[in-house]
Formats: sequence, structure tokens, C-alpha cells
Amino acid sequence: MHQPPLLELSDLTLRFGGVTALSGLGMEVREGELLALIGPNGAGKTSVLNCISGLYRAQEGSITLTGRDGARHPLHRLAPHRIAALGVARTFQNIELFKHMTVLDNLMLGRHVHMKGGVLSGGIHLGRQRRREIEHRRYVEEVIDFMNLEPLRSAVVGSLAYGNQRLVEMARALALDPHILLLDEPTAGMNAEEKESMARFILDVHEERGITVVVIDHDIDVIMDISDRVVVLDFGRRIAQGTPEQVRSHPAVIDAYLGQARGESDPVRAETPKLRQG
Repeated sequence: MHQPPLLELSDLTLRFGGVTALSGLGMEVREGELLALIGPNGAGKTSVLNCISGLYRAQEGSITLTGRDGARHPLHRLAPHRIAALGVARTFQNIELFKHMTVLDNLMLGRHVHMKGGVLSGGIHLGRQRRREIEHRRYVEEVIDFMNLEPLRSAVVGSLAYGNQRLVEMARALALDPHILLLDEPTAGMNAEEKESMARFILDVHEERGITVVVIDHDIDVIMDISDRVVVLDFGRRIAQGTPEQVRSHPAVIDAYLGQARGESDPVRAETPKLRQG
């Protein structure tokens, strides 16, 4: 029997005034894969993640998640907190951490969707709430160990180096215990050594923890090294998909990065030679 995709986007259209960010987009994410989403600047990549996580509401189309219980959930109809509760976690292009709080506190906040009950119920069922808190703390400590953040657990996030803040943001997403993890430019602003370290962590998250990952990144070398499958967007449409090897030499992909409509200053031009290697 054919298994439905973990995540399915169908005929997704997103507009901002007279600008169409996504145009009839269809794509799927299969359970257990590491899927890369690439394309020139303005192709609609971050808009896809924003629609999946509920930050944007598309005017047309649907987004359906197959939950851990096997049920199909219409994400396009749900609020962001309900989508998070279904196991959809993400990081952002611009780091979104609580800079005045410690690493441990930031990760504990990542468990918020699993914390049941308010102040009154906590007072009535003090023992049960205490046990749950201990369980959440134990899970967060395991994530800290997995991400090699033990030396930084009590550090204030705003005092950390940029690369470490990126790791903390991924750790906070992992604290949610995600079914699917959305990574938006996880290596942005990093030097070569930091990028290599982040790429290893992404692979470890995918392979050792068995989490389905969707990643956006402008470093094509990183994308081609770590992904199982690549989907290419241009002007809000899917123009190609396949293995990294198939995508490298796809005429539509090469044209999207070299197209005459793009200015000489477009930063994706620098990545084009990498696409054509191999």
C-alpha cells in the first residue's frame, strides 16, 4: 500500500498585494528524508517554510501533514501553536532567540507545547506537574548533550558567538521533539569551519534522531553534500526536483541561476559554477 507523504503542499498560492510569492506550488516531503529547497533570491523558499509553520496564510491551496498518529492534518487551517504541537519545528533566517536568557532557559521554552495545565491545575496536581517538569528537564539536558552545548548551558545567549547561537537555535527546535524540522539558512553568516560543523549536526539530527528535515541554504556545496533530494524554486514555482546529481545539470536550474533577467549583482551568480560541477 502506498504511504502518503509526510507533508504535502498542493496548488499553494501566496500573494502580498500585487506580488505573487508562490504560484500554484506543489511539492511533497517524504517521511525520513533530508530535503533541500533551493533557488535564486526571491524564489519563495522562506515563504514556503512560513506557510508550513503557519506564519503566513496562503490565499489558495492546501498543506497537509501526516501526524505520528497516522491522521492527516490540514496545516493551512491551523494556528502556529497548533502546528508546533503536531511536531513541526523550525529555525529562522535571522536568529530568533531570547538573548537575555540562558541556553538552558531557551531550550526549556522549546518544550512549551508539551507542558500541560496552568497555575491552578499545577497547584492541585503538584506531584504530577513536578514529575512532568523533571521529564521536560531531562529531555532538554539530553538535547544539550547531543548538540555539545554542555559548556554553554548556563551562558546568556546574547553573549555567545554567532555560530554558537545558531546551534542553540537548532537545539531549541529539537527540544520540541519534532516530527519534521524546517531549517531556514542554518549556515548563513558562518565561516567555512562553522558551516562544516553545522552540516555535521544537521546530518546527525537526521540520521541519529531519525527526524525528517527540510533545509534552505545558499551554500550549494553544503546542500549537495547532505541532502537526499532537492526541490528548486524560481519565481514561486517549482522548476525542478530530484537527487543532487540530477539537479546539478538540469537546464532549468542552470537557467534560473544564469538567466538574463537577473542582474549582474545578484549574489546567486557566485554559486552557479558549483551547480555545474560534478
